[in-house]
Amino acid sequence: MNKVFEFGVQVDGYAVPVLNEREIRASAGILFFFALVSFMNSWLMGNFRLTRIFVIAFLIDFTIRVFINPKFSPSIILGRLAVRNQMPEYSGAPQKRFAWSIGLALAVTMLYLIVINNMVGPINLIVCATCLTLMFFESAFGICLACKIYNLFFQDKAKACPGGVCEVNERQDVQKIGIAQLAIVVAFVSVIGFVAQTFFPPSEATVSVASSAAAAVGDDKCTPPDWAIAMGHRDMWKLHNNCK
Repeated sequence: MNKVFEFGVQVDGYAVPVLNEREIRASAGILFFFALVSFMNSWLMGNFRLTRIFVIAFLIDFTIRVFINPKFSPSIILGRLAVRNQMPEYSGAPQKRFAWSIGLALAVTMLYLIVINNMVGPINLIVCATCLTLMFFESAFGICLACKIYNLFFQDKAKACPGGVCEVNERQDVQKIGIAQLAIVVAFVSVIGFVAQTFFPPSEATVSVASSAAAAVGDDKCTPPDWAIAMGHRDMWKLHNNCK
C-alpha cells in the first residue's frame, strides 16, 4: 500500500523525496494548453461549457496528485510519456505538494463558482488568470511560483529545486546578460511598436471589427448580448463594435 499512497521517490544523493521535473513541466504544458483553450472560449464566445469540463478534470487530476500519488495523475502520465526518453531532472517533492495544494484550492474555488453556482464575473477571471500564470511559468521557464511561497511557511526550507535555485551559487558567464543584449531587446520591441503603429494602426482594426459585427447583428449592433453583460464586458463589447 505504501507504493500506492506516496509522494515522491527516494533517490541516492537527495535528502528529501523527489519528483521528475521534466515530466512535471510537460504535464503543466498540457494543462496550460487545455486551460487556455477553455478560457479563451469563455472569454471570446461566452461559452463556459469547456471551462466547466476542464475545471472538473483539473480538480480530479490535482486530487490524485496531492492525496494519492503523482504518478497516477493523468496529466503527469501523459507528461512522462512525452519525455520518457529524456534524462530525469529531480526536484524536491515537499514544495511541489505545497504548490499543488494551492492549485487544488483554486480548482475547488472554480468548481464552486462556475460548475455548481454558474457564476460569472471578475473573481472567475482572476482565479483563471492565476492558474494560467502558474502553469505557464512552470512549463515555459521551469519556475514554480507557488514553490517560492513554501519557504515563507516552513522552517525546513525547500531542497533540490529545479536549476539549483535553492542553493546559493554564482552565475556563470553563459547565464549573464550584458548591456548590449538588453539594448537588443529594447530595440526589437521599439521596432515592432513602430511597425504596429505605422502599418497597422489601432483605428483600422477597430473599424474592421465594428464593420464585421455590424454586418452580423444588423441594427442591434450596439446592444450587448447577455453573455457579455454577465461577464462584465458590456463596455468592452460596445468598444469592439464602435458604439458610444
